[in-house]
Formats: sequence, structure tokens, C-alpha cells
Amino acid sequence: MSAWRIGQILPSRSVSVLKGGNVWFFRGGAQDPAGYLVSGVRSMLIPSQLSPSLPQSIALSGVSERRRGLAQEKMTENGVFSRDKVLTIDTMNPTVKNVEYAVRGPIVQRAMQIEKELREGVKKPFTEVIKANIGDAHAMGQQPITFFRQVLALCSYPELLNENMFPEDAKNRAQRILQACGGGSVGAYSASQGIDCVRQDVARYIERRDGGVPCDPDNVYLTTGASDGIVTMLKLLVCGEGASRTGVMISIPQYPLYSAALAELGAVQVNYYLNEEKCWSMDLSELESSLAEARKHCNPKALCIINPGNPTGQVQSRQCIEDVIRFAAKERLFLMADEVYQDNVYAEGCQFHSFKKVLFELGPEYSDNVELASFHSTSKCYMGECGFRGGYMEVINMDAEVQAQLSKLVSVRLCPPIPGQALMDLVVNSPQPGEPSHITFMKALGQAPDMFYCMKLLEETGICLVPGSGFGQKDGTYHFRMTILPPTEKLKILLAKVKEFHQKFTQQYS
Repeated sequence: MSAWRIGQILPSRSVSVLKGGNVWFFRGGAQDPAGYLVSGVRSMLIPSQLSPSLPQSIALSGVSERRRGLAQEKMTENGVFSRDKVLTIDTMNPTVKNVEYAVRGPIVQRAMQIEKELREGVKKPFTEVIKANIGDAHAMGQQPITFFRQVLALCSYPELLNENMFPEDAKNRAQRILQACGGGSVGAYSASQGIDCVRQDVARYIERRDGGVPCDPDNVYLTTGASDGIVTMLKLLVCGEGASRTGVMISIPQYPLYSAALAELGAVQVNYYLNEEKCWSMDLSELESSLAEARKHCNPKALCIINPGNPTGQVQSRQCIEDVIRFAAKERLFLMADEVYQDNVYAEGCQFHSFKKVLFELGPEYSDNVELASFHSTSKCYMGECGFRGGYMEVINMDAEVQAQLSKLVSVRLCPPIPGQALMDLVVNSPQPGEPSHITFMKALGQAPDMFYCMKLLEETGICLVPGSGFGQKDGTYHFRMTILPPTEKLKILLAKVKEFHQKFTQQYS
């Protein structure tokens, strides 16, 4: 048999080999009317020493191999063989393709491109991109809390403990945290559940917040931000297929973490709609109808609540929280309470009530039975320390065997970031009255809070008031003094400006 040349049509039932060490190819592809295989995607190198006649079984069809999902060999221009990717858009985990995360989606990606274009001198009808897509306070110019950064600096570089530039309480906090770390270093792993003393401080913080409701540190898990805890709990909850697949009730509007995590885990997203006409409040009848409809096609097991709301900003009333707890108890739903904005409550008449506190105030019928996981973070509120990825979750009434599995699951990730754990400790254990840093912690820009307030009011509105510290006031309280001598019309303008400024000020600094 004469040698075939590269690119020449080969008979479909023939395989030619090399002669004299030449390289030959078999190309599989579409068959022409004469029964020959024309050039396709399949290339096969035949060693030069093989006999001219080979069994028909090795003449594999490129089409059939593609159908079987086998890797395809190709020759590059420089004569080197390459193979198709093992991981392609068709072979990857299909649930990942269903994940969407709006706060960092296409709009944000385009914003980053526009920023790059602006740096390169491309002319736009604006000079900068102002990002208001995500709760990243420091990226928007909020300054970090001095005490937090002092302690974190000391933890990161303990040699600074010998310097006189840091207050003693900052040093004491840093030394306590370092003593709890392996080898006295934040570079060491911690226990998977988190540093013991930090979990103890979190437990004490929860008890103070909830008016003395007990908190067991063994039920506290330090996390890589609140998101980590939320996804971990969803992993425990999700199971089943078809009509038995786990359904998770989430509010609409919702924070995209929930829909993205449920898509990735292959769970069923069960929407319940907040009532926009009533300040985005929760409607019990909406929960009931949503649950009834979901039970026709899945197994709803959990109810997620974001309070204060994200992105809606509502603060649920105590009565609403009681109704939700009773609903969860009646329908046997696991409660997940996302409470990362608990310090961001400004509206008149609004007050944050933790789900745990209300749960226990409803009595043993609920506090001994309703399963609850609640979440908090260092990323929001007055801290805004998103980059340190600190947070915690507390679990209530979790089955002992399931909690053992939870501990196993978190051990896979080894531990949350140690600096984030340290920061969480500082948030729940901030400087107290009588400690050297307390006054500084309560200030801004080196001024007493009321002096700072009045100075900013003057600079931004032109209104001149007098700080209460000039008249004397009880420690830990802050006032300003104003007269009502301006004419009525001017006084109305003054009061409107003070109101607007005060709302903005508290949102920025509370």
C-alpha cells in the first residue's frame, strides 16, 4: 500500500502507517459519498514501526469519540499534539452555571472596565466611578476605628508591645488574643470552631445584648464573615431529589448570596414577598401561601429572614418576629436569622430585636424546640471592616448528632482567618468606661463627639451650635445647645437642616 499524504482523503476502513519514520495521521470526520472520511477534528499519531495493516478496531471515529465525551487530540501549528480541555462549559458542574450574584455581576464588571478606561485617558461625561453597589464602607472613605487597628497591629507585629505609642488596654487585648493563639502568633491555625476566648467573648456579648438570655460558647462558631456561616448551614440543610428536594424560603427582595448559594447547592428557592406598601414588612399570609405552594413540588425545610433588611432596610417589629417564630414552630421550619445590620437602626420608633431574645421570651414551648441559627459580621455597622472577613453564628436547639456533623464540616476549612477572629473579639469586647481607650473610642478626629458633631454641622450647613461639653454633661452622654432666637421662617430652615444633617451623621458614624 502506498503512503498517504497529510491532508489526503483516507478510505473510511483503512489506516495507513508511517514509512521511513515519517509521521502520518488518521483523520476522522464526516463521510463523503464515496465512503471516505474527510478531514475532521480527530488526529491520531501512528508510530512509524507499526505494520502497514492494522485491525479495523483501532480506526476510531472522531464523531463517536466526541459522543462518548473522550478527549480529542489536535495538532498545533508547531507540530505539537494538544488535547481538548477536561473541564469545559459542557462538562463543568451545571449548578455553578445557575449562580448569579448581582452585587458583583455584569454591571460591576463593566464599572471596573470603565475605571480602567478613565485611568488610560478615555474621555467620559464623568471623571470617576462612584460605587454604591455593595456595603463596603472603607472603600467609600469611612475611616477605620483606631482602637481596632491598634490591637490588630499589635497582634500582627508583637514587637510593638514594647513601644509606648499604644494604650495599655489595646496592649492587654492584643496579649490576651496572642496567648490564645498557637505559638503566640496570629499566623497559626486556631481550632476549627474558632479561638476559645473569642467565642467566650461573643457569648457574653450576646447575653448582654439579649438582656441576660444564656449563651453557651460551644454553640458559637466563628466564621469567615456572615456569608460563610450562612452557606455552611445551607449545606447541612440541603438534600433530596425531585419532589423531596430541600426548599428554602427567602425574602424577595433578597441579598443575592441566598439565591446564589441555593443554586450552587441544587436546592429549591422558595420566594416570599415583602410588603413594600408597609415599609417592606413581612406578611404572615404571604408566608403561608408561599409555603403551601412550595410543598407541591419540594420539601421546604428552612426560613431565612434578614433583619434589619438587606436591601430593603426595614426593621421588623417585635410582633412580626413573634409571628414568624410561631409560624416556624407550627410548620416545622429551621429558622436562619441574618442580623448583620443590627447596629444600623435609625428610624424613629424602630428597635432591633434579636430572634433569639424573642424566642426565649416566648417561653419553653418555643425556646426548647425551635431550631435557630443567627449570624453577625464585622463587615457592616460602624465597623465596616469587610476585608478582615470576621463573623460568627450561634446555633440554638440543634440536634446533637447534626451539630457534630457541623463541627466536622467546619473543620474541613481548618479555621477562619485569625485577624478576622481577633477583630470580631474587639467588636464584641470594645473599650469600656474607665479603660484608657474608651474616650478615644467614643471620639472622632481627636475631638469629643459633641464637638465633632457641631464642627461638622457648621462646616456642612453653616449652622452654629454649641457642644454640650461646654456646659457640663453626664459621662457617656453628648448634647448640643441651640437658641430659638432666629425668626420663625429662618428657624424652620435651621431645624430642617439639622434634621437632615443628623440623619446623615448617625448613618455615617453610629
